Amino acid sequence: MESAHDKDFTPNEEALAVSLELSGKSWKIGLHDGKRDKPAIHTVDDESPASRLAHAVAVIEEVKRKWGLPEHIRVVVSYEAGQDAFWISRALSRIGYTALVVDPASIPVERHARRAKTDRLDVIKLVNSLRAWLRGERDRMHVITVPAPEAEAQRQLPRDRGELQKEVGQHRDRIRKLLRTVGCWDGVTGDFAGRLARGEIKCYDDTALPPQLPERFTRECERLALAETQLEALEKTLVRQLPAAVGERIANLKRLRGVGEVGAMRLVLELFWRDFDNRRQIGACVGLVPQPYDSGESRVDQGISKQGNRRVRALLIEMSWFWLRYQPDSAISKWFAYRTQGSATNKRCKRIAIVAVARRLVIALWRYLENGVVPDGAVMKAA
Repeated sequence: MESAHDKDFTPNEEALAVSLELSGKSWKIGLHDGKRDKPAIHTVDDESPASRLAHAVAVIEEVKRKWGLPEHIRVVVSYEAGQDAFWISRALSRIGYTALVVDPASIPVERHARRAKTDRLDVIKLVNSLRAWLRGERDRMHVITVPAPEAEAQRQLPRDRGELQKEVGQHRDRIRKLLRTVGCWDGVTGDFAGRLARGEIKCYDDTALPPQLPERFTRECERLALAETQLEALEKTLVRQLPAAVGERIANLKRLRGVGEVGAMRLVLELFWRDFDNRRQIGACVGLVPQPYDSGESRVDQGISKQGNRRVRALLIEMSWFWLRYQPDSAISKWFAYRTQGSATNKRCKRIAIVAVARRLVIALWRYLENGVVPDGAVMKAA
């Protein structure tokens, strides 16, 4: 499922603009047809999500009849992206509405020191922004591309893998820090639970651990074993759970030296499920584009925008360092060497340059996947 593009609307098209302000307790609904001074505001507070959505649809249809709007008038519903994700958008699309998921940071707000903020004012601001967007003022809000349900579900696999890796590290770190409190510097790797059961873990003076500490260690070891078991099982079945077309794209990306299986999988599932028209869209999507501040005599480089998927951005920075190591003769690596020559001890200069390498790398990988264009000077892995 794709979000609405500019060509799907015309400024003179008659449409009923509807905005939803979502919260756990209730939803505020703002409706405006462009012929009234103020939008209509309604509230639905049903307990279950299905009944609340049905109530919201009933309110929209009732307003259509009350205002005497045509039966088949286009209804455009917008709401801000948040913890409810895209299920509301998909449900509204199935009944014939046009659903738009909006980036909350793109809505213009007043800059008063004390700005009034309520759900009612927020839904009014959102529906007015939607009306302006329908008139052709595309800078009033940014619409998010809605992924297909399959693509959204598939990217949970590498995310779950990352969470399990994080949990394993957290359990081991807690055990290590608890050992330090009694002067024990033993390693946590290996059969720590077995050594603990045999009484081989002792204090700095070779005395037994305090009675309560082994119980804490036992609970931590049980949680650690569970996380390690789940991580091992997921890694064995991760690739087999993906469709053949996705697996083929991952395999093609892995052919490049310096790109591993985990990095290729996360890039394909987190980023390259989208269709990009040019390199600027890719840079903006991953938040690796500069954000200048140029006003009057004040000119400040604010760094990169850091918009989009933070997981992909962090992954690209890590992959860029590997690219420099395993692809030293590529054009990207040579550019980095040229830009940082004479600054071998200047780590800040290299950290700045690696961001530009990440932007160039993701564009090169996109061209490789879409058009088969191997990055300039890159080497493929041996068969």
